[in-house]
Amino acid sequence: QVQMVESGGGSVQAGGSLRLSCAVSGYMYRIFCMAWFRQAPGKEREGVAIIERNGRTRYSDSVKGRFTISPDRAWNNLYLEMNSLKPEDAGRYYCAAPRYCGDSWAGDVEYWGQGTQVTVSS
Repeated sequence: QVQMVESGGGSVQAGGSLRLSCAVSGYMYRIFCMAWFRQAPGKEREGVAIIERNGRTRYSDSVKGRFTISPDRAWNNLYLEMNSLKPEDAGRYYCAAPRYCGDSWAGDVEYWGQGTQVTVSS
């Protein structure tokens, strides 16, 4: 079992920054990647970023160049640094352990956190 607890959300003005955190605990066997998702009201869940154990990262086109995903050394914490925030970045952000780490990583999630809310005003 894996538990994931997000924190760090809040309200910022467009162009500002936030750093989201996810505390991870439990048995990490067969967990080869961790990811951030978000969901805005009335929209589908979107895979934002993923990082694999080997350090490889992938980002959605909408956040590429502005967001950075990173873990700590032991993978007890996962971070999402969010810069140059736009109103369309608003939503609830979740950390997760995808079931697959390849091209279809955003389609199936094994473990979720409770989410943390991000609001961006213009």
